[in-house]
Amino acid sequence: MNGITTWLHGLLRTMRPKQWAKNGFVFAGILFDGKILEIDALARVLAAFALFSLVASAVYLMNDIIDIERDRLHPKKKHRPLPSGQLPVRIALIAAIVLPVFSLGAAFVISWPLAVVLAGYFVLQIAYSFYLKNVVIVDVFCIAAGFVLRTIAGIVVISVTNFSPWLYVCAGLLALFMAIGKRRQELILLQEALEADQLDKVRNTYKGYNLSLLDDMLRMVVTSTGLAYTLYTTEAKTILVKTDPEYMLLTVPLVYYALFRYLFVIHRKGKGGDPTEVLFEDRPLQFAIAIWLVIIFVLLYVVE
Repeated sequence: MNGITTWLHGLLRTMRPKQWAKNGFVFAGILFDGKILEIDALARVLAAFALFSLVASAVYLMNDIIDIERDRLHPKKKHRPLPSGQLPVRIALIAAIVLPVFSLGAAFVISWPLAVVLAGYFVLQIAYSFYLKNVVIVDVFCIAAGFVLRTIAGIVVISVTNFSPWLYVCAGLLALFMAIGKRRQELILLQEALEADQLDKVRNTYKGYNLSLLDDMLRMVVTSTGLAYTLYTTEAKTILVKTDPEYMLLTVPLVYYALFRYLFVIHRKGKGGDPTEVLFEDRPLQFAIAIWLVIIFVLLYVVE
């Protein structure tokens, strides 16, 4: 029993439940469409969130199986269940097959467009795991595309009446911002932990990146993200605000603060290698997001 318990614990760790927070992008459509209080619509989006979480966990299992030898050279990843030997590869492989099969079947029952989006996400992640993650710049765009697909998934399962493609732009740019920040911190960590001749053994992508390039990419993307969200809030047809649409501009300073705070965490605290870790640990960032959500909720659901 102790062995089975150890395997289950290792499997759960490898599925990365903390990373399911990324699937919160699924709720963007229902939140801004003013339907988050509708039980049926919310239930469908919650189901989409759960299925995306299971598929994402299958992808994490797959990635860890593929990268098991490289992860053994990584100063932090070597402690994960697979490279450390806590979780047998056979168990991880079975779970990596069962989870997406179940999720795609359940998604088809709920909504065939959801099944299509989920299948597209899974195929993208397979391509990323086997090849695209080793292609400089393309790798971060693949990560951003995954977040856009999450946003689409939350929209196709409900009947959306107040929606704009600007939401896709904001989701994609925000994900691109976090992905570049993650690459930057990983590169720093690997440079400090490994010799130059070992760096290529971790991932080919890092041969093409350096801090100057990643910092320039961060500056460009953080600016674009702030501008895109500002344009999103000022497009009257995009958001159903029961008062004047201009009140949505109240949320813009909070978005800029959150972006700047994330940059502060990257540059001054040396974090950002795991965006969900930053989200769960940084109190000022949590506070800004909470206020942003409160204002959004009041404008869309309370104020007449």
